Amino acid sequence: MEQAETMSSKSVAGAGQDEAKVQPVHRSIRVKATPERAFRVFAEQMDSWWPKSHHIGSSPMKEIVVEPRAGGAIYSVQEDGTNCPFASVIASEPPHRFVFAWHVTPAWKYEPDVARASEVEVTFTPADDGTTLVELEHRHFERHGDGWESMREAVGTDMGWNGMLVLYATKAGVTQG
Repeated sequence: MEQAETMSSKSVAGAGQDEAKVQPVHRSIRVKATPERAFRVFAEQMDSWWPKSHHIGSSPMKEIVVEPRAGGAIYSVQEDGTNCPFASVIASEPPHRFVFAWHVTPAWKYEPDVARASEVEVTFTPADDGTTLVELEHRHFERHGDGWESMREAVGTDMGWNGMLVLYATKAGVTQG
């Protein structure tokens, strides 16, 4: 049984650094789970579906830790014992909404200044058939400064949010947990 029923995307290339002209990346997927489970797997069990290859640390990644509350950190624990932050939680409203600042520069390095971070919002909407529509919007790329276009392009690919949501949906659709 396929866990991810549908996936759609919609995005338009930004025309300049003016925030009003930089279009967000939108992705959505329907998962065979309640909103509560869908939220929990995304926000609290990110390590169960996030690929170990997707990190900005200096050594291989062991796990991802999410502190799923406003002001909480999202970071990877590296095999060399270091922690590598890459996001911070802006809003956590179980089971409806999870928003985080993306502290990754276009050079794939950590940026501690939240004013220079883009933003990811994920919403979880129940459907009449018992599934949940998970919608992701990655926005404010212009905050990254020079090179923001490459970040927007990268997260909009199959190696970006497209692929990540498929991995997530596979885990969220499992009936255990």
